[in-house]
Amino acid sequence: MAFQPAKQVYSGSIREITLGVGDKAVTVGGRSAYPFHSFEGEMKNPPRVAMEIWDKDPSADWCDAAKEPFKDVLGDPAAWAKKCVEEYGAELIVVQTKSADPNADNAPADQVAATVKKVVDAVDVPVVVWGVANHEKDVDVMRAVAEQCTGKRLALAPVEEGDYKQIGAACLGYKHVVVASTPIDVNLAKQLNILLGNLGVSNKDIIIDPTTGGLGYGLEYTYSVMERITQAALTQEDEKLQQPIIANVGNEVWKSKEANLSAEEAPALGDPTRRAVTMEAITAVDLLLAGADIVVLRHPETVKLVKGFIQKMS
Repeated sequence: MAFQPAKQVYSGSIREITLGVGDKAVTVGGRSAYPFHSFEGEMKNPPRVAMEIWDKDPSADWCDAAKEPFKDVLGDPAAWAKKCVEEYGAELIVVQTKSADPNADNAPADQVAATVKKVVDAVDVPVVVWGVANHEKDVDVMRAVAEQCTGKRLALAPVEEGDYKQIGAACLGYKHVVVASTPIDVNLAKQLNILLGNLGVSNKDIIIDPTTGGLGYGLEYTYSVMERITQAALTQEDEKLQQPIIANVGNEVWKSKEANLSAEEAPALGDPTRRAVTMEAITAVDLLLAGADIVVLRHPETVKLVKGFIQKMS
């Protein structure tokens, strides 16, 4: 007799959310079982791999291993985005608006939005715009981005309790998607989704960002919270948590000390590129297993590994 795995019937499901427009629009969610448990339920849409770019040249902040694949385009965000899509297979682009940081360049909101618009116009895949977690500056930037990119159905992040009214209203007015971001806590994630619903944001326009910790820097806590959100959505039918999840992996992993140490600084840790890519890939795979529907990556080699994993598991 052939082996028959034990099966669980789930009463809930993850909502489908569509990002972008046109032929390359991406729909995530739609699961009626735990990630990759296709023997128990439907997995309508496989997880998606996004690649991050910065809206400014990151050379002063990135190690050589991170810069090498993009060395010819780091000063041109639009060209960088095109390279990620055309050469490295990115299914979405995440623009990290680092130039807006009030503690660094503090670029004007209209200038940041104009750069984002160039990126959006340069690629045909969906775009996520990621702020700097400064409420006042993110409100100014996201309002400008939402207006300049009307009709593109972007996702705007991170939308937090301190700015959800302003950025949520911009998403409502210009028909974009909200990335609801809370600090690694199931109840806070649910509460913010309730607040967005009270504001008038449809549950068809919300993605959850439960905050990401990299390998060795809080991964186990992130995994636990994502898993509990998924459990609540599927087994408890908690409609306020039945949203797809995005994990901002690359930005977290590559700022860790271990990902940036050179071979000379840490000879015992082996090849620096392989080390950092492995850290990024392990973090991404773990969070996919926990329930992430979109993982945001930096290095093309990580993209290959994670896409291969998704293909085999799906």
